[in-house]
Amino acid sequence: MLMKSIAAGLAGTALLATVAFAQNPTATTDKAPAAVATTTTTSASGQWRTSKMDGVKVYNEANENIGSINDLLMDKSGAIKIAVIGVGGFLGMGEHLVAVPYDKLKFVNEAVAYTGAAGANPNAKPATTTTTGAATGTEKTTTTTTTTTATASSKWYPDHAVFNATKDELKNMPEFKYSE
Repeated sequence: MLMKSIAAGLAGTALLATVAFAQNPTATTDKAPAAVATTTTTSASGQWRTSKMDGVKVYNEANENIGSINDLLMDKSGAIKIAVIGVGGFLGMGEHLVAVPYDKLKFVNEAVAYTGAAGANPNAKPATTTTTGAATGTEKTTTTTTTTTATASSKWYPDHAVFNATKDELKNMPEFKYSE
């Protein structure tokens, strides 16, 4: 019985190998080779990945956080026409989606610059805390706001967007709904 199984296996392998060797090689002709797809650039400096744009914070001109980008909508030619911004809500629950023209957004690579007193603007980016003095339990703690910047070439997305509206104005806009 074992011998029959081995013989059947070898015969099957031989048949498969015969089919593979029976294929004709590609004939060479005097025709020019077909055009090969080429790329125009090998680096994408100065370009942003749309996948990284999801979640980018949107501030107004007073440096108040008014929402974040949820989606980008483009036309058939590939040009981005609309940014869907999520306003309000908590962890995506109760969020109001609005559609704004993409060309009305201004993208900024530097972090939000805020120079006022710490705690005065609850929507500003978090401040850093530094401690000075000896570690005796009577440390003096000062809170300062700093601006951190990353080089534009090291990130594949902007730091934030600026849109000329308040959070209330965005909440009062008609809600954006994806069509079925």
